[in-house]
Amino acid sequence: MEDSQTDHLKAYGIAYRHLLSNKEVDWLLNYRGGSFMFGYSSKLQEECNAKGVSYELLEGTQTAQVYAEAKDEKNNMDVVRLEKVAKIAVYVPPNALPWDDAVQLVLEYAEIPYDKLWDEEVLTDKLKGYDWLHLHHEDFTGQFGKFFATYGSAPRYLNQQKINEDMAAKLGYDKVSKLKLAVVKKLKEYIANGGFLFTMCSATDTYDLALAAQYTDICESIYDGDPADPQANSKLDYSECLAFENFTVDMNPLMYEYSNIDVTNQLLSMGQYNDNFTLVDFSAKYDPVPSMLTQCHTSVINGFLGQTTGFQKSLLKKNVTVLAMKDGTDYVRYIHGNYGKGTFTFYGGHDPEDYQHAVGDPKTELENFKHSPGYRLILNNVLFPAAKKKKLKT
Repeated sequence: MEDSQTDHLKAYGIAYRHLLSNKEVDWLLNYRGGSFMFGYSSKLQEECNAKGVSYELLEGTQTAQVYAEAKDEKNNMDVVRLEKVAKIAVYVPPNALPWDDAVQLVLEYAEIPYDKLWDEEVLTDKLKGYDWLHLHHEDFTGQFGKFFATYGSAPRYLNQQKINEDMAAKLGYDKVSKLKLAVVKKLKEYIANGGFLFTMCSATDTYDLALAAQYTDICESIYDGDPADPQANSKLDYSECLAFENFTVDMNPLMYEYSNIDVTNQLLSMGQYNDNFTLVDFSAKYDPVPSMLTQCHTSVINGFLGQTTGFQKSLLKKNVTVLAMKDGTDYVRYIHGNYGKGTFTFYGGHDPEDYQHAVGDPKTELENFKHSPGYRLILNNVLFPAAKKKKLKT
């Protein structure tokens, strides 16, 4: 899985489908960019050829040498056995286009199966059948993405608002913000019971904003029909949050920003060609989970913007692990943490191969980005729940 791999993204699909057929895969952490070792079969070889994924055939002695190198205490490498594939769901509204979400894009390109869920399914316990859940670029504060100033009269915005308000009414909530809070609490319960949650863009910070603001009102009348609480920032409860604390909410309803957690404007001011971030180097033998989540053929990733692009390091809770940062700053791009029996991973930005993705922009064709490091990080998250649990506890 180093630079010579002909299709990094489809390689993950092959590994996933191999696990789906009740077979095992060894993930060689930090070995040639994080490689996969399979037991040989002609069927597997034919699939690699058909999908354009490069591979090497090893004899018994060569295989033993690879394992010895990966397990050698002198090397920052290790072997993690993948054994039980995660069943995948994506939380996404019914009006969303598949190419509006990077995770759906890469799952479909890698041919990894997933199901779609939304508010009603979450609140009626349909999540119990899934191990891994991605949150589409949702605004869990009930402010419809804070797009009112720019798109308030646009058909797409009005349709989004109506779909959300209709769902809130159907499920017995008088405000969308109350519906989304119920959803967020259900998702928190899902993680506590052992679920793996992965989010990008605005679903990262608005998740915690909704939890912190549950005892006050941060939505102005243009979003929910009544005024926001002018003292809302003094009533935030950070103890309810998963990843962030001590932040303040941006109470301007016409400002395209949720809070001071996000660093989009700071990164935008640096310019596209100065906007990259660096993966943190972890010990593969002692920190297998963050090592799996940062496996890549390069340590430097090209930046990409989103409604939420990154996070102020000073506003992270102490138990959160930083996976990637912008060098020379306190701007964090990628984080991970534990809650109860499960985990959460937040990845800032919208589309790893579209620097400043705008509403209505065309689909990113991943056939042109087979080696995308930014998309590869998403697929690390898809595979790591399959790791042998005993190994994860070391």
